[in-house]
Amino acid sequence: MALVTDTYTPQVNGVTTIARRIVGVLARAGHRTAVVAPAYPGSPEGAELRVPSLPFPPYRDIRLSLPGFRRVARFLDDFRPDLVHVLTEGPLGLVGRRYALRRGVPLATSYHTDFPAYNRYYGIRPLEPLVWRWLVWFHRPAAFVHTPGEGVRAELARRGLARARVWGNGVDTAQFDHRRRDAAFRDRLGVPFGAALVLHVGRLAAEKNLDVLVAAWTIAHEQLGDAAAFVFAGDGPVARRCAAAMPWAIHLGFLDVEVLAALYASADLCVLPSRTETCGLVALEAMASGLPVVAADAGGFRESVAHGLTGFLVPPDDARGFAAAVARLVLDAGLRRRMSEDARLAAVARSADEEDERLLDEYAAAAGRHPTEDRQWRAA
Repeated sequence: MALVTDTYTPQVNGVTTIARRIVGVLARAGHRTAVVAPAYPGSPEGAELRVPSLPFPPYRDIRLSLPGFRRVARFLDDFRPDLVHVLTEGPLGLVGRRYALRRGVPLATSYHTDFPAYNRYYGIRPLEPLVWRWLVWFHRPAAFVHTPGEGVRAELARRGLARARVWGNGVDTAQFDHRRRDAAFRDRLGVPFGAALVLHVGRLAAEKNLDVLVAAWTIAHEQLGDAAAFVFAGDGPVARRCAAAMPWAIHLGFLDVEVLAALYASADLCVLPSRTETCGLVALEAMASGLPVVAADAGGFRESVAHGLTGFLVPPDDARGFAAAVARLVLDAGLRRRMSEDARLAAVARSADEEDERLLDEYAAAAGRHPTEDRQWRAA
């Protein structure tokens, strides 16, 4: 099959995590995958077609691809895919969609990003209905639309995308595991002995509600002093502003997945104030690593974090509420330990294995192969 995405390795985000997971699932089942993705400095080709791209000026870690339909079509024609799965709605996603429809190849799509909600953060809320119209147009021809949250699936169905299905809300509990905790890693970060490491992981952009994070952490830092160390990992348009507002916090930038897994496991709790998550995979990664999660009571976090059991859900704009939840977990080691254990158990219940098996069945059916009759449907 062919996978088309506007973001891919070496970037680290929810979409690339899902893309890498899909490629791995197919490879383990003995299938080949052709990937069409943006070119980043030093990125490979081979079974991947890396399309020239430029940094998006307001957010240079996002690449804007410059796809030519003919080049992509030649690459995919040579590969002869049974199915094209388009993971994003950007320029490359449009080319992948167009290719599948022109060639009569079955099309699958994914809806990972709550673009309509982003309009509110970038001062263009009146465009939200137009964004929805475009998204419905984009996804309507798909045999199925994957989205990682039940709430988002219901919204897509309400807007006419009846073939929306929940997929992608499982977590790799071997990759993200509390047993990766590393005291030496904490020492290298400069975390004082006995302090709780309070963590935030994610893209540092306006839609992630980071003004609330900064306000909450400032309050908590003033209250807790040396009892807590604050670390945020990620990059984006507001990274410098966050670092300037919290000079006492440790900023690590983008991290390789292995380093990120060690960071999660070496932390003590995770704080996620975004109100625009379709799933909040970062919450599941943190929980799999044994971290209680303090998250916004919004979007996909409601489907991952059990309030009072695996963490706390806080109204998205309540900075003092976030600070109080952080302080409670920092100061109550027993509560933190109980929530850590429950968080890990909840994440294990969301292991990716069952989802991965279902993915193969869905691909086979969309490609016209009955999975029970032909498990070895010809890979593309």
